[in-house]
Amino acid sequence: MASKPSIPKGTRDFSPAEVAKRNYIISVMRHHFEKYGYQPIETPSFENSDTLMGKYGEEGDRLIFKILNSGDYLDKVSSEEFRSLDYKKLTSKISEKALRYDLTVPFARYVVQHQSEIEFPFKRYQIQPVWRADRPQKGRFREFYQCDADVVGSKSLWQEVELVQLYDSVFASLGLNGVTIKINNRKILSGIAEVIGASDKLIDFTVALDKLDKIGADGVKNEMLEKGISETAIVKVQPLFNFTGTIQEKLEKLTQLLSSSDEGKKGVEELRFICDNVTNLGLQQAILDLDVTLARGLNYYTGAIFEVAAPKEVAMGSIGGGGRYDDLTGIFGLAAMSGVGISFGLDRIYLVLEELNLFPETVTTSTKVLFLNFGESQTFEAMKTITILRNQNINAEMYPDAAKMDKQFKHAERRGIPFVVKEIDGFNFTLKDIQSGEQVQLNLENLINKLS
Repeated sequence: MASKPSIPKGTRDFSPAEVAKRNYIISVMRHHFEKYGYQPIETPSFENSDTLMGKYGEEGDRLIFKILNSGDYLDKVSSEEFRSLDYKKLTSKISEKALRYDLTVPFARYVVQHQSEIEFPFKRYQIQPVWRADRPQKGRFREFYQCDADVVGSKSLWQEVELVQLYDSVFASLGLNGVTIKINNRKILSGIAEVIGASDKLIDFTVALDKLDKIGADGVKNEMLEKGISETAIVKVQPLFNFTGTIQEKLEKLTQLLSSSDEGKKGVEELRFICDNVTNLGLQQAILDLDVTLARGLNYYTGAIFEVAAPKEVAMGSIGGGGRYDDLTGIFGLAAMSGVGISFGLDRIYLVLEELNLFPETVTTSTKVLFLNFGESQTFEAMKTITILRNQNINAEMYPDAAKMDKQFKHAERRGIPFVVKEIDGFNFTLKDIQSGEQVQLNLENLINKLS
């Protein structure tokens, strides 16, 4: 007996309804990306290994899916190298390509490779799958989509203002109220570390601070002490453990705290510009909040940092994030190309919309009307009418076989098709609403109007 087929761990099949819902979210994103002037690009699903390797740190390199060379992939490996079992040397000989780990590094490669063709500032969006050889668990997959929007070639803080508006526009269109867009600045974190005398412990300091909402103030203090941060430094940073108030009040507190740090003061002024302008322009539904403990991607980001939290009634991690980077393309030899970008977490947004029942009912409706099959006497008339409806952009189909009526009705119900044409009499049609059971007699013109 043949074994039951399966798919690799960390991957998923998606049903028609699930694909329809995902496409709905993507269509909303794409609409707003283009409304804000972002242009679509796509990059290959796999890149040359040297494009990806070494760009994400040792842990990231380990999670990159390598692709074996075609044919005799051991041809370039000597017997000594094979016996050495040095996987790093062996990998470079038997694998020259790899599946992309994210969209950012391929985007940097794209900008450098096509710099003579690109008009800067360049506003790009990209919605494509990525792959990571991670340990699968709830909410973490080996294949998933990233949805990114970036601007490169401009240091203007108006780009950050616009990205906050873009987040707000997308979530407002999805009907997602109560989303919080958290903002901080990498320069502020550096300034705090400088003021408390822990600049040499910047990473340890911010990693611990970032855990405040998970392990509490005492947990953060203990972790800082374990990392070698002094008691004196921790006392100085104590005000951050209960950093409350409006954005303006928080900015004033930071101004006082960072008065002796030029780097920190610059970060405060950048945040003040962004927050003031976002406030004055107004948001539709999202809430903007200054979160001084936010420290995502500290080694990568150089200015503003964003993270988006789902509404409080949903237990979910961040559903988006991003920030400013001053040297995106430097890894490929094109220096001083500043940029800023954000990403949307498609899978998590899907789960939030599902839990809050925010998907429109029409999202999963593909076929609007099913014509029942009464045998050869009416199939031609049915197909003629279906062709007319399709030309009017109405999704219509006919049940292919002259089966029992009960079976055809159940097929429509299971498919979620809202209407069936159960009888054709010349140019008149009997249309039944599956949900209400209501039946009406319509001529062709009225049938088109009804289904439109």
